[in-house]
Amino acid sequence: MSPRTTASAAAAAPKYLRRGKVKEVYEVSETELEFRFTNDISVFDKHIPSEIPHKGETLALTAAHWFELCTRLKVPHHFLSLSGPTSMRVRRVRVVPKPATLGPSPRNYLLPLEFIMRYYVAGSMWDRVKAGTVRPEQLGFPSGKHIEYGEALPEPLFEMTTKLEPVDRPLDVAEALELAVIDRPRLAEVEATIRKVDAAMDKEIEPRGLLHVDGKKEFGIDAEGRLILLDTFGTADEDRFWDRGAHERGRQVEFSKEFVRQHYRTIGYYDSLVRARATGDPEPPIPPLPPLLVDEVSRLYTTVFERLTGEPFHASDGSAPSGSF
Repeated sequence: MSPRTTASAAAAAPKYLRRGKVKEVYEVSETELEFRFTNDISVFDKHIPSEIPHKGETLALTAAHWFELCTRLKVPHHFLSLSGPTSMRVRRVRVVPKPATLGPSPRNYLLPLEFIMRYYVAGSMWDRVKAGTVRPEQLGFPSGKHIEYGEALPEPLFEMTTKLEPVDRPLDVAEALELAVIDRPRLAEVEATIRKVDAAMDKEIEPRGLLHVDGKKEFGIDAEGRLILLDTFGTADEDRFWDRGAHERGRQVEFSKEFVRQHYRTIGYYDSLVRARATGDPEPPIPPLPPLLVDEVSRLYTTVFERLTGEPFHASDGSAPSGSF
């Protein structure tokens, strides 16, 4: 995929606005923003003091690939164009923690929620299963069933968390509706849109041997009152993918940031973090990734890009990804 740079993108001089976990946001105009993807990486809402070569470039290219899919599906979104190797231009919406302050029927704003669709038992869902905080019947299984890691859920599970708080927290439907200032029909539209996009993604990646396990998406309401897909999705950061053939043989081979999360679980950091958050103690600083693992994670991101899009990765600086995955 070659970046599509518009003339306006080349001429504008964006103004720095803010920095998120892994990207910087710049103002191009009152109606347009630029996202610049860094090589930073975060897990468990913690910024890791390590840079992953080529990560930002793979995120920008992968996100553009999926937004082009949305265009074909006629799903409204905010993507305009790639404006550089690690940047993209998007339509702008207002970001406010409490949309109710915008009036009774707000428009042109980000829903302050993250929407998660789960198809298999993995990640934080597996943590809840192990802890006994979620029962089999809540996931659509028969009561008393022994759930295994990696099992397909009887039905996709739709969940929501906060978006603009320091640490994401789960929300029930009533809380989500109140926080986002939307009604149940609009929430049903969100879920239907996610299912539509995910089904199209599955159709693309199945021949390339990947399985879509779960993923998160963000939405807003545009100036015309339409639901609009925002931010990025379908990358190794937001979604979890497994190797399809390995899963059929009973193994889960990660093609997502979960590979990094597992490192911090293995060394005991995650357990320490969970204890600190439960007791209100200071959270332990997250250690950097070992150099050899940095190389491996870099290769992971380029491999995920290639397997998701079916295109070879060519770094804009001409360098070759190091490590193996």
